[in-house]
Amino acid sequence: MTKFTDLSLDPKVLKAVVEAGYETPTPIQAQAIPEALAGRDVLGIAQTGTGKTASFVLPLITRLSRGRARARMPRSLVLAPTRELAAQVAENFDTYAKYTKLTKALLIGGVSFGEQDKLIDRGVDVLIATPGRLLDHFERGKLLLTGVEVMVVDEADRMLDMGFIPDIERIFQMTPFTRQTLFFSATMAPEIERITNTFLSNPVRVEVARQATTAETITQLLIEMKPSRRDRSFSEKRNVLRDLINAEGDSCTNAIIFCNRKIDVDVVAKSLKKHGFDASPIHGDLDQSVRTRTLDGFREGTVRLLVASDVAARGLDIPAVSHVFNFDVPSHAEDYVHRIGRTGRAGRLGKAFTIATPSDDKYVAAIEALLQKQLPRGVAPGAAESPRAEVSDAVPEEKPVRKRASRSRKTERVESEKPVAVKAVEAVAAQPVAAQPVAAPEAVAAVPAPDHRRSDRRTEARTEARDNNARDNIGRDNNRGRGRRDRQRDEPVVGMGDHVPDFLLRDFRA
Repeated sequence: MTKFTDLSLDPKVLKAVVEAGYETPTPIQAQAIPEALAGRDVLGIAQTGTGKTASFVLPLITRLSRGRARARMPRSLVLAPTRELAAQVAENFDTYAKYTKLTKALLIGGVSFGEQDKLIDRGVDVLIATPGRLLDHFERGKLLLTGVEVMVVDEADRMLDMGFIPDIERIFQMTPFTRQTLFFSATMAPEIERITNTFLSNPVRVEVARQATTAETITQLLIEMKPSRRDRSFSEKRNVLRDLINAEGDSCTNAIIFCNRKIDVDVVAKSLKKHGFDASPIHGDLDQSVRTRTLDGFREGTVRLLVASDVAARGLDIPAVSHVFNFDVPSHAEDYVHRIGRTGRAGRLGKAFTIATPSDDKYVAAIEALLQKQLPRGVAPGAAESPRAEVSDAVPEEKPVRKRASRSRKTERVESEKPVAVKAVEAVAAQPVAAQPVAAPEAVAAVPAPDHRRSDRRTEARTEARDNNARDNIGRDNNRGRGRRDRQRDEPVVGMGDHVPDFLLRDFRA
């Protein structure tokens, strides 16, 4: 079995490695370190948590142990996509270079330019930076990259996702052609492969695992839930998350909860705090001091649950993370590999839960296609006995049927406007007429004569009603045409009726 003593590292570096508690290198370290010490370009592909950082830090310290840096001209450059990852690389450098006299500078956002300018002016052997802040210093004339001997690009696929590829190409062009390049990534997208073909010279490809594979020490479970309503999906997912954390109990010593959006990170963290969980958020909009303090608390164990965006998916080297919860299914399948790679590190066991709704089916399919296997399905704790299930299985209660009114308001209004005489006639007409028995022929003489007074009263009532309606119609017509008649009252009307024009009466025969 290969040991660090077999890799031709500097004795001072070996001493620091032993004190750190490491004796046997990981597969990526065992293959990449000898090639890097030989001065060749290296293209390293390995999944998250396999020790890629030490694969370039250890040979970098060994190669730079001889020589001295000049002002504003760093001897080596390490590019990282996020502040957290850059800070993690800086911590590794401090650990393994403590017995050497090498200097370093960390150029990240959220820190004043003045402090960083002082370090650069004194000269540094190792410059660790994010692409944006590095270009800011270069454009201000505070930095020269013509003395770079070794250039390292870490987490190149994350650089692609964050849109740093144009910046990386520009930085490559500012460094010498004779530099040595160490290029590390977990996946190899076509755009990244194009860059490696352009800027790497005959690189040695070191691939210790199939691209985008997850560690065997991680137990994965996909929790499929169907919200009762679309607008309740977010709140019900928070309920499922709390149920999962409670179901894990004491085995969940600490966990990282990933959300796709920064605003959701804050909401989920506040919800967990409200229900008695020890949770803190971390995302790109927070100040660097807050992010650093939160990460330190998570490492020390004072923060149990870290709610994070994908900015924390890379660069967190905390071996003792027991659980990872994907509150949102990542929209990029590669991010799933990096997220769950925060647990199960250094041979430890870990668990990864992913909460999915029907709208996440296409993202789940993309993850399974990338991993070339199906994610194990699971059911949220307490889903069978949830109140929503009981309500859905119950027979729906019949709603009382409202009887329709026999007459509408319009009908009632028309009825109220009828004249009194018309109402009286209709009331009389509405009375049922008693059926008269048909008399026999011999009893016709005994039938009494009809009462003509009742028929006369009915006739008078009908006549009075017609007269009233006629008067109402005449009044409405008069009101409708009053304005028009008033306008035309003084204007004589000439027509072809009784009036004959004079020129028609003249005789033209004389």
